Amino acid sequence: MQVLYTAHARSTGEGRSGHVATSDGTVDLDLALPKEMGGPGGAANPEQLFAAGYAACFHSALRGVARRAKVEVSEAAIEASVGIGKLDNGGFGLTVALAVELPGVDQETARQLLEQAHQVCPYSNAVRGNVEVTLTVREAR
Repeated sequence: MQVLYTAHARSTGEGRSGHVATSDGTVDLDLALPKEMGGPGGAANPEQLFAAGYAACFHSALRGVARRAKVEVSEAAIEASVGIGKLDNGGFGLTVALAVELPGVDQETARQLLEQAHQVCPYSNAVRGNVEVTLTVREAR
């Protein structure tokens, strides 16, 4: 693979209750363990950051496949939900649900675009075979 871009981030402090920052300073956040996991909440957490990145990346992949198929998706919205839980082996794992709104696109075309985007999205390719990803088309809000 020819690498086109490399992001650099650094975690300091106590991991999930520490601090993260990118080398260029565009991301500079304190982190907190969510209340649901016994923490104080009130700050970002790794699952939120992963969900935001996946939503944006999948959105770009969807726009790309739609452009090639000559389907208008300028009003599309992607919502990524990332869950974390304990695995049977004692470790932790993730789940991902991507809900896509495609106003003006029929259900069958929308489903095809989602499947195609899922094949080209770098996040989808990174987690394929390791993380359960559910894709749904839903009514626009």
